[in-house]
Amino acid sequence: MHWIYSCPHCDAVLNPDKTIMLRAEREDRRFLIGLHPQPGNYEVELPPGETMPAGSKWGFSCPVCDRSLVSDLSDELCALDLHSKDEHYRVYFSRITGEEATFVVSAE
Repeated sequence: MHWIYSCPHCDAVLNPDKTIMLRAEREDRRFLIGLHPQPGNYEVELPPGETMPAGSKWGFSCPVCDRSLVSDLSDELCALDLHSKDEHYRVYFSRITGEEATFVVSAE
């Protein structure tokens, strides 16, 4: 199955290849990360030398428009739009490293 993820603010495609690219930031650290596109797969690609300690809370934003992806539903979640074939979803994922929580919600 092919998933296309986009920013809920500017509609920019965030996975032009096989990785979802987001900007991660916490305190004075800021870098791009790569997430696996399959919901429930928690593989993360980090730049060399960077770490995301378990239990740490991160801000994620769109690398195109720089807007925060933190959800209006909860300060603990971020949101992305997901398109697959003719179906549209909103994906919510935890901002806490190591907390494996992903929710895929139908547009209906």
